[in-house]
Amino acid sequence: MTAFVRRRGSLAAALLAVVVLLSGVAITPGAAAAAPSTPGNEGSTPLLRDVLESTGRGFVEAKNAVANSRKRQLQLSLELQKSQERIDALLPEVGHVATTAYRTGRIGPMMMLLNSANPDDFISRAEGLDMMAMRDNQKLEELNNNRVQAERAKAAIDAEAAEQQKQLTVMAKQKKEAERALQLVGGEVTGGFVSATSPVARQAPRNSDGSWPPQSCSQDDPTTSGCITPRTLHALKEAKRAGFTRFVGCFRTGDIFEHPKGRACDFSMQASGFGGDATGSAKLYGNNLAAFLVRNADKLGILYVIWYRQVWFPATGWSAYTLAGSDPSSAHTNHVHLSLL
Repeated sequence: MTAFVRRRGSLAAALLAVVVLLSGVAITPGAAAAAPSTPGNEGSTPLLRDVLESTGRGFVEAKNAVANSRKRQLQLSLELQKSQERIDALLPEVGHVATTAYRTGRIGPMMMLLNSANPDDFISRAEGLDMMAMRDNQKLEELNNNRVQAERAKAAIDAEAAEQQKQLTVMAKQKKEAERALQLVGGEVTGGFVSATSPVARQAPRNSDGSWPPQSCSQDDPTTSGCITPRTLHALKEAKRAGFTRFVGCFRTGDIFEHPKGRACDFSMQASGFGGDATGSAKLYGNNLAAFLVRNADKLGILYVIWYRQVWFPATGWSAYTLAGSDPSSAHTNHVHLSLL
């Protein structure tokens, strides 16, 4: 019975952690949590954040692998088409060579040489026959090479199809894990903040294969005295270029997630500070900013976005943030949070 009580106590503690995992403030028994004047640690337990971050990264990597595989498959299909077209063009010529060889046999060329009027004519005819043989051999060799290339292209296309299926399976798994993690905080799929007319951001630098290179906190943060990654700086500049120029804070200490690593920014709805719940034009500003970030997630390398009790992940889209804290900072009703890969 004592062990059972201990287990129930542990379960209750775990559930309490889940309930407050989206709250930016620690809860002390018997005392009300004070609302912070600035965004806290984005309100999540390390376990949930680790799950969502790992699934988000895994989903983005698998998605990039699928895109690369499809590009290679398209290139291979074009190569196969060219080889097949060349094969189709060579077949009549090679058929003519075969027909001629069958009709004349070996005696045909010999008779041409024996009927030569003089030595010069003999040499001339011999050279002509040699050129014909070389031409015929080249046609046969070209046909064979194109057939080999076509077979290789077909095999490579099949391999790419298998790779695509493998990565699509990974994406499905990451999506399921992210959805399961979000369910712990009451996350339900929503329409979120989406706009097809949002400005288009410029592409952040990627590796040659399209993947996102790891980056350190190496750039001066223009919003604080700290540092941010080059990718974060790019996203910040693109947001400002799109007209989102109100108060922003990126680097800060005090939590274990993206801000101290220079991979996150909080975009306020006000010209300075963060304040209370955004309403009216301030809320519209946040809606438009969230929509801009999500539309350009692939260009900016975004891991997730949080705004007004909703969270966007690449694997799941927008989901409700129903167990967020009641204060504007932990509920994200006074700022849009951006985290990058």
